[in-house]
Amino acid sequence: MAWFVKIERGIVDKRRFDQFIHAHKAYVQKLIERGHRAKTGYWAEYGGGMLLFEAESMTAAKAIVEADPLIQNDCVEYELHEWCIVVE
Repeated sequence: MAWFVKIERGIVDKRRFDQFIHAHKAYVQKLIERGHRAKTGYWAEYGGGMLLFEAESMTAAKAIVEADPLIQNDCVEYELHEWCIVVE
């Protein structure tokens, strides 16, 4: 599997965002359980974060991202990139 990164920028106020953060965390936990080795977090500066995970292809990665509650509820805009690791 390849690594992918979703870089996101919040587009709603914190109150609305916080309504969906627990669903997002539960979704990421399910990704972990399904073998995607997902990690999620936010920038120390307000307003964005990142999801790092493994997927079979860019198509599969896009489907994973689109199912994220933060995306489904229009809380963030995002960029999706395949991450090519050069040193482990």
